Amino acid sequence: MSLKMHPVIADLILLRKQFIKSRLIFVGGPRMTAILKALGATNSALEKMKTVSNGLRGDPTLPFRKSRNGRFCFDFEQSKVRRLEFQPFVLSVEENFVRHDSGQIRKFEELDEDLQGNSALQALLKFKALMFHGVATKQRPKLNYKTDNFICTLFNLRTVTNKDLLGEPALEGVHSDGVDFTMTTFLGSKNMTDNSAATFVHDIDAPNAVRWDEVDPKHTLGCYQHRHFLDTLLFVDHERKHSLSPVYAADAELPATRDMLIFFTRKPVVEGHVSHPYDSLKPHTIRPMEVSLDGECDAVVDWNQLQGYFGVGPFRKDEVI
Repeated sequence: MSLKMHPVIADLILLRKQFIKSRLIFVGGPRMTAILKALGATNSALEKMKTVSNGLRGDPTLPFRKSRNGRFCFDFEQSKVRRLEFQPFVLSVEENFVRHDSGQIRKFEELDEDLQGNSALQALLKFKALMFHGVATKQRPKLNYKTDNFICTLFNLRTVTNKDLLGEPALEGVHSDGVDFTMTTFLGSKNMTDNSAATFVHDIDAPNAVRWDEVDPKHTLGCYQHRHFLDTLLFVDHERKHSLSPVYAADAELPATRDMLIFFTRKPVVEGHVSHPYDSLKPHTIRPMEVSLDGECDAVVDWNQLQGYFGVGPFRKDEVI
């Protein structure tokens, strides 16, 4: 690689600076595609991402949704991302999540190799690591901020609207996700109107559980819409709240679908947190996966050189932003 900075490295540096300043970035699909390719995603893997949601099954509590999830560890101590064993999932009212299933222990179908083994998904994990690691944020109660590692619960979701059901990507209205960093990536849609599934970002004082169209405008900071393949939104979850409009069908006689990846990333919990019994750091023995955050990323971007361009390096334990 020449001494001239690769354009993707320059773009990653710009995005990280924007994220640190604004606490939120929205990266359009074409821009994201170039980044993921530089981080190791192949063209065939990107194509497979467009149909990976076809294998989703029913959801534990929402009739208009199909879902799978999996748990991963951003293990910065060993410079890798690794798959963690299955655990139930819970979000509580105390975490600003107010819905009929708040506090309920939910068991989702697990993500399979078709997603976790996809180099585009692995590149998304690398991208998120580069953006958030070392970024200081408002701390949530009962999380272990003494460790350098993070737990990421990844959801692959399909929201469905048909003659009988209106698909609500956020039935709970205004909420936060109980984590430090939330990232959402669009995989595709069918028969969805242009005004569907808009994400409204609110300040932390916005009341919980208010519908997206009933929020006092003084609490709304912006609106972002995932329309193109790989459109990605990343924000500091404990410093913002958000809500979404429903999925509307362009042709009312046909189903409408919206496919997403949702990356919830937070520090491990400590005793007293609602998720404490379900926060194992043990590896997944049936579906193991490890992605290195060291060495060469691929032939385009050298990972070590990429860290060097970030100054102190995004994986330095003593980095303070």
